[in-house]
Amino acid sequence: MTHLTSEPVDADRLLREVAAPDRGGLALFVGTVRDHQEGKRVLRLEYTAYPEMAEAEFERILREAEGRWPVRAAVMHRLGVLEVGEASVVVAAGGAHRDEAFAACRYVIEELKRRVPIWKREHYATGETGWVEPGADPAGVEAP
Repeated sequence: MTHLTSEPVDADRLLREVAAPDRGGLALFVGTVRDHQEGKRVLRLEYTAYPEMAEAEFERILREAEGRWPVRAAVMHRLGVLEVGEASVVVAAGGAHRDEAFAACRYVIEELKRRVPIWKREHYATGETGWVEPGADPAGVEAP
C-alpha cells in the first residue's frame, strides 16, 4: 500500500483498514493545515517528499507500532498544495482496547514527524514563504 497521495486523504478508508471484529478500540488522528505559525498568518502549505524513502520509513514505523502494541495501524500523508483546514495526514490504529489504539496512533504520528522525509513549505499572508524542518515541532511536544 502507498502512504503518500496527492488526493484528499480518506480517514474512513484508514479506519476500515484497521477495524476488525476483535478490535473494540479505534483511534484516529487527523492533522490539518492551520492558519498560523510562529505569529505569521499562513495561507496554505506545500508538502514534498522523497517518495521511495518516505514509503519505506512509513512501513518501518507501522511495523514498529504493531510490534509494540497488539494493533493494526495505517497512515496516509498528502503531498502538494493544501489550503487552511485541509487534512494533510491521517493516522488510524485499531486494537482490542483504547489504550493500545491511542498509544499506537500517537507513536505513528510522532515518529512520522521525526523520521519521514517530508518537507513543508508555508506560504504566509505577507507573501513570504518558509520551510519547516522535518521533525520540527513548534509546540515543543516530544515523541513517546
